[in-house]
Amino acid sequence: MLKEIKSVLSRSSATIWQDIAGGLGLMVVLYGGLHLPGMI
Repeated sequence: MLKEIKSVLSRSSATIWQDIAGGLGLMVVLYGGLHLPGMI
């Protein structure tokens, strides 16, 4: 299983950072959306 994970990461290393950035962006939007009604 560890070999499979290493091979997947080596094949998708170019797009893994874009996926991480997209996930972080979605979390920021969700966090902001949940706290926006409390600010108004």
